[in-house]
Parts: sequence; C-alpha cells; structure tokens
Amino acid sequence: MSNIILAFSLTLFAGLATGLGALIAFFTERTNKKFLSAALGFSAGVMIYVSLIEIFFKAKDALTVALGESKGYWMTVMGFFGGMLFIAMIDKLIPKKTNPHEVKTVEDVMQAELSPKELDEANLMKVGIFTALAIGIHNFPEGIATFMSAIHDPSVGIAIAIAIAIHNIPEGIAVAIPIFYATGKRKKAFKLSFFSGLAEPIGALVAFLILMPFLNDIMFGIIFAAVAGIMVFISLDELLPAAKKYDETHSSIYGVVVGMAVMAISLILLS
Repeated sequence: MSNIILAFSLTLFAGLATGLGALIAFFTERTNKKFLSAALGFSAGVMIYVSLIEIFFKAKDALTVALGESKGYWMTVMGFFGGMLFIAMIDKLIPKKTNPHEVKTVEDVMQAELSPKELDEANLMKVGIFTALAIGIHNFPEGIATFMSAIHDPSVGIAIAIAIAIHNIPEGIAVAIPIFYATGKRKKAFKLSFFSGLAEPIGALVAFLILMPFLNDIMFGIIFAAVAGIMVFISLDELLPAAKKYDETHSSIYGVVVGMAVMAISLILLS
C-alpha cells in the first residue's frame, strides 16, 4: 500500500513541474541557458542510465523467468523498441509548433509567438491551448511509466520522476507564455499549464485501475521494456538536442555525466 501511495505522489510531483515552468516564465525575463543546458543534460543522463542499466535488465529478468532465455530476451527487445515506436508515433501526430518535445526557453516562446503575424490574441490562445493538449498527451504514458516503475522499485521510480519533472519545466513555459500574452491573465495561464501536467497522475490512475489487476511477470516485463524504450527515445530526441542547443561551456555533457553518476550511486545505496 505504501508503494502505491509513493507511486501516485511521484507522478503528481513530476506532472505538476509544468506549473513551476509557468512561474519561471512569469518572473524571469531571460533564461539561464547554462543552467537549462546542464539540467536537461542531467535529466538525459538519469533517464539513459536507469533505462539501459536497470529497467531493461529488470524487464529481461522477468521475461526470461516466464518465457525462457531466448524467447524472454526477444520479447524484451521487442518491448524496448515498441516503446520507442509508441512515443515516436505520438510525436509524429502532433504538429512541430505545439510539440512539447521541441524544448523552448522563455525567449524562444516570446520570439516565436510574439512576432507580428502571431500577435493576434485568438491565435496565441489557440497556440497555448494546443500546446497544453500536446503536453497532456505526452505526459500520459510518462505517468504510467513512473507509476509502474515506482510500484516495482521505488528508487527507480524516484529517479524517473525527478528526470521527468526537470524536462516538464520548459513545457510549462511553452504553455504559459502564449496564453498570458493572449489574455493578460497570469492566473489563467498558470492554471492551464498546471492542469496540462495532471495527465501524469491520470496515467498513473489508469495503470492502477487497468494494468495492476492483470500484472504478472510477462506484463511487467513488457511494460518495463517499453518504459526503457520511451525514456531513451525522449532523451535522444528531446533532451540531448535541447541541452546542446543551449550549451555554451560543455555544461550539457557535464550534466549527462553527473546525472548518470548520481543515478548509479543512488541505485547502489538504495539496493
């Protein structure tokens, strides 16, 4: 029972980081690019390490026990790339302009959304709402991933929640800025940014109500393998390119290495 409460708490923490992004957008004129680059690199390092060193092999162990060495390994690999394919299809269906995997700073959003052609308030409002919906769609499978990971291994769940929370902050900025400039209302912009993050705990609730009753070694292994694939895809497609984009002093690679080191040490200490 305590693991279930922790798992829900972690998904709520990760999802509501979009609200923190909105606050940063309102009260920060310029983004600290060095910090943003290092933070995104750190998040990528955590995700890649925990996915390839911990989650993938937990999935493999569960599936080989249930299906045998060869079949279990093949199923793990299929689940891993299936997770990548799943998140890639979601990306493909969402227009680039509103895709939260196109990480934005405060300046990016203002320049993109406040050009002469985009100053129309209805246009800005539409951009903000579609961005909020896009983030909600992306956060849903992330909520499932965080919840299922925390249920099986709280230390892994905590690591994933922290990594997701870090990359949800720029997403909150992307929602809040256009809505604020369309309406002039900070409260409304914050609310929409805040609620877009609630897709994380909703994903956790779906996992609890639908997946948990049928959870066995095979389902657990497939889900964990898919989670690893999703996390690696997000890191390679979103976090690392964005970290390098805002990198000025190799801070992104330092962030990656520190993220991996922190994850490695925490897994040893919590094992």
